[in-house]
Order: sequence, then structure tokens, then C-alpha cells
Amino acid sequence: MKVFYTKAFKKDFKNIPQEFQKIAENKLALFVDNPSHPSLGVKKMKGLKSIWEGRITINYRFTFHIEGETYVLRRIGTHDILKREKD
Repeated sequence: MKVFYTKAFKKDFKNIPQEFQKIAENKLALFVDNPSHPSLGVKKMKGLKSIWEGRITINYRFTFHIEGETYVLRRIGTHDILKREKD
């Protein structure tokens, strides 16, 4: 699978604290290698038919959807980003 980063994801990433950026980079690399790794806690978002979420830390999440052979990373940040997602 390929990975595409949306503008919103890139902006969100720049705005998270630097110590979490490094953790996020490691978790996203793990996601690309093994999206079903238990530490990522990947699950479909309730009420949204095509958006998924994954765990960076206990407080940080990322969202994505799948387009063909590409993971489209949509948002990254605290749980608040989950409230801003919509299909």
C-alpha cells in the first residue's frame, strides 16, 4: 500500500508537540508495515462509513481512509480531531 498525506494532516502534524512527532513517525511507519498491529488499535469510526482511526498514544490519534491501494492520512492530533471528521 502507498501512503498519501493530506494538507490537513501535514498541518496537524506540524502543530503537535515535537516529542509526539517522533512517536507519531514511528507509529506511522509501523502502520505502513502492519496496519493491524495491536498497538495501533485501528478501528472503523462509528457513524462514518469509510473513515478509520489509529492510536499514536493514549491521547493522540490519526485518521485515514483507503482509496484503492493508498492509505490517505487525513488528520492527526488529540481525540478532538475525531470530532472534526466527516465522510
